[in-house]
Amino acid sequence: MSRQASRLDAKKVNSELFTLTYGALVTQLIRDLDTVEEVNKQLERMGYNIGVRLIEDFLARSGSGRCFDFRDTAEKIQLATRMFLGVNPIISNWSPSSDEFSLILDSNPITDFVELPDSHLGLKYSNMLTGVIRGACEMVQLEVACWFVQDQLKGDSSTEIRVKLLRKLEDSVPAGED
Repeated sequence: MSRQASRLDAKKVNSELFTLTYGALVTQLIRDLDTVEEVNKQLERMGYNIGVRLIEDFLARSGSGRCFDFRDTAEKIQLATRMFLGVNPIISNWSPSSDEFSLILDSNPITDFVELPDSHLGLKYSNMLTGVIRGACEMVQLEVACWFVQDQLKGDSSTEIRVKLLRKLEDSVPAGED
């Protein structure tokens, strides 16, 4: 009898494992914390910590250099989303001053297998993504604010994250180390 060659797609398995693990994390946070707003803050905080560390991996893997302007930063965020989540977001809705844009995901891989119950409609399930963007940008001297405009889990056709440049951070020498 011959054995059929069935190979698992490692990327798909890794993606599904990440999705399920993330869902378990969110479920545990809901159990441990008192309010949905606290869960949202914790997810963003966790994402921030991931972004602070992930930026080094992104820069090493992509060979990207310094960003010249915020549009260049948006393109790098688009590339990082493709590299780490396996989706190609669209960058659009630029503000006239080019300090704000939307990152639009036609499919959000971390929301696969997820349905929000009516009791948790205030949950920003993918809020870790906003934290990752904020943390990574801060490590390259950009202070940004990120928030969800649309969310597929709440019935929207796509997931839209708005990113606004608040200010460029200046390199500073710690006090007493002139």
